Amino acid sequence: MATDIKETTHPVDAAAVMRLLPARPRLLALGEPTHGEDELLDLRNDLFRQLVEEEGYRTIAIESCCVRALIVDDHVTSGTGALDEVMEHGFSHDWGASEANRALVRWMRAFNEDRPAPDRLRFAGIDGPLEITAAESPRRALTALHDHLAARVDEALLPCTGETLDDLLGADDRWTEPAAMMDPSRSCGRSPEAGELRLLADELAALLDAQTPHLLATTSRDDHDRARLYGATALGLLRYHHAMADPSPARMTRLCAVRDAMMAHNLLAVAARGPALVHAHNSHLQREKSSMRMWEGPVEWWGAGALVSAELGEEYAFLSTVLGTIRHQGVDAPPPDTLEGLLYALPDESCVVDTRSLATTLDGTRLTPRESPWFGYAPFDPAHLADSDGLVFVRDVRRGTE
Repeated sequence: MATDIKETTHPVDAAAVMRLLPARPRLLALGEPTHGEDELLDLRNDLFRQLVEEEGYRTIAIESCCVRALIVDDHVTSGTGALDEVMEHGFSHDWGASEANRALVRWMRAFNEDRPAPDRLRFAGIDGPLEITAAESPRRALTALHDHLAARVDEALLPCTGETLDDLLGADDRWTEPAAMMDPSRSCGRSPEAGELRLLADELAALLDAQTPHLLATTSRDDHDRARLYGATALGLLRYHHAMADPSPARMTRLCAVRDAMMAHNLLAVAARGPALVHAHNSHLQREKSSMRMWEGPVEWWGAGALVSAELGEEYAFLSTVLGTIRHQGVDAPPPDTLEGLLYALPDESCVVDTRSLATTLDGTRLTPRESPWFGYAPFDPAHLADSDGLVFVRDVRRGTE
């Protein structure tokens, strides 16, 4: 069996990935089953470099705040800001502390030096300004959208003034109340002010669309795209806060669904710009329904990958990363009757696996789903083998200092 499986594997490089696919996808999604491991990000960086140099990819999009990512994009495209400040302020989820992310930003900036604008690499975040435990105030996105319009359209067309928005928003700590995730009554997401803000955000976004010919004639496409990002983010945040105040049993399902819908919107905007590598957790990028056990019980929702795949078809491709060990997190060698165990028996430190050939080789072999002793690692479900265009297997994930 190991010899047969070996024939379905290839080195981890862009050429091997492209051979798995019918055509170059507009979005190539590389998922990871755990966060915070620079070894996986180094692999991502190497693959992105090859996609840039060999396949013409020009954007990387990661699971980080879409608004903060604009700081990184400004730096890599035009050199704006010092690298230390960009790493501190341009990432969410503490991703800026990663040496692999720092190396990515430095390489992208060096690549772009002296290149014409159409050929420069771009950086994007796909997540909203939120964590699973909290969400930002919509102030930054909403006021940025209002300011963009106020500087360019007739004042009479605006649905409100900036002062009105400021009064309705109130103090930011109303929105970021940490107790609101566990107690919906602590959320301001269904207050009269929040309801009024949702209406105004919708009217501002509609005004942006209605004024597109004028705006594109008086500003750059990038500025217009950013304004659209601000509008979508403001609306998404207001929906998310509304769901946080929901006392019903469907609350967590709604929260997960709103978050991934925001991710899907951002991914489609990235796809409109040209071919991109996307990197996020497997659960956000997979085609099948995502699931998670929360304190309120099991939750299922359609993730960003499923939503985008439904829109783009074969222009969306998904590679799921599968791991052997993460010993520093207590994840030891996988049992031999799991998919990870079969791959772990191979000599490769890492490889790309052709899932179609693997399914033929297994030919009905029953695999046991792996169980993880650590909550931060989600093993691959072998029942979903056909939903991935390929697998990237990493035998042993080591600490950065090992």
